[in-house]
Amino acid sequence: MKVVIQRVSHAEVQVNNIVAGSISQGLLLLIGINEEDEKHDADWLVQKILNLRIFGDADGKLNLSVCDISGEILCISQFTLIADYKKGNRPSFIKAAKPEKAIPLFDYFKAEIAKSGLKTECGIFGADMKVSLLNDGPVTIVMDSLTKN
Repeated sequence: MKVVIQRVSHAEVQVNNIVAGSISQGLLLLIGINEEDEKHDADWLVQKILNLRIFGDADGKLNLSVCDISGEILCISQFTLIADYKKGNRPSFIKAAKPEKAIPLFDYFKAEIAKSGLKTECGIFGADMKVSLLNDGPVTIVMDSLTKN
């Protein structure tokens, strides 16, 4: 699994001009699922993300996690994160998990995030989504469960 983590002041996702999810201060997570990913990949990422210290403390140092600030989380599925762009100019998405695998794993990931007790919103898997955000910092981090060892 690959996740792009953006620290945001607010973020929103719309599907067909209807708000599907909206958060204030917290994290926007763009989540790509590889055909080889399993629940243990989601578990590792969830723990890393929830404990990632990228919010400022009283001294302005990045010492606080999204849990520490009672932030909010917006999860968006994004298969294009699994793009293979080595050959030619048209990316290949052949390594992205098919919906029958990706949907349950994405749902599992969201449920594990929600267990934190933080407000957790999400887009609609496979839909044409319009995502808007105000990146705070900007702070953007990419995590990949393939590199956890």
